[in-house]
Amino acid sequence: MLEKFPIGDVEWQFAEAPVDYASAVAAMEARVAAIAAGDAPELVWLLEHPPLYTAGTSAKPADLLTPDRFPVHQTGRGGQYTYHGPGQRVAYVMLDLKKRGSDIRCYVRALETWLIRTLAHFGVRGGTRDGRVGIWVDRGDGREDKIAAIGVRVRRWVSFHGVALNVDPDLEHFAGIVPCGIREHGVTSLWDLGHTPTMADVDMALQEEFPRVFGTAAPSCTDTAPPPGQDVGRG
Repeated sequence: MLEKFPIGDVEWQFAEAPVDYASAVAAMEARVAAIAAGDAPELVWLLEHPPLYTAGTSAKPADLLTPDRFPVHQTGRGGQYTYHGPGQRVAYVMLDLKKRGSDIRCYVRALETWLIRTLAHFGVRGGTRDGRVGIWVDRGDGREDKIAAIGVRVRRWVSFHGVALNVDPDLEHFAGIVPCGIREHGVTSLWDLGHTPTMADVDMALQEEFPRVFGTAAPSCTDTAPPPGQDVGRG
């Protein structure tokens, strides 16, 4: 069952039960086509998946350490291997980027800002790191762990795929891969850091920060955007 309501002109959907990955991708593909054609509103879809691994366009076979552990899905989003499962809030974001400056790099930066501002609701200071994708937290003594992943694709200037924020997943499940190809650092979650929000609490923070970050225009950016119709991604 899905709950639906709008924030501004963007529709939000919430899946009450874990969603099969292949079904989610098919639903995104259909919605992206409808948005591009002007037949459907933009959408943010919040869900969880059953335990699985996904391989982005830059995934390296050697980074799949236990291939028989969970189903492995090849996907068109940018990035490398990542884990999805219960306790992780996945947000699939389908926006018309023509309304937001037609700049994919700025869009990715907006996703990063959205996650960082959401984490701040729970007293967690997240940030980006040069040369490392996603959102990271400083654990002290030189240790940094990843708390959220980003992987996007754009078709006809409509975005899909999105972000995955670790609320309270089984972190041991990440041991079956090298998350996003990064071996030198670990993975964490809000609960692992000692903060215990419910998924509903996280959803409320995501909803509150979304219009503050995206609104109707992209953040200021001087990067040059790829041409229309190019599928690009970042893991």
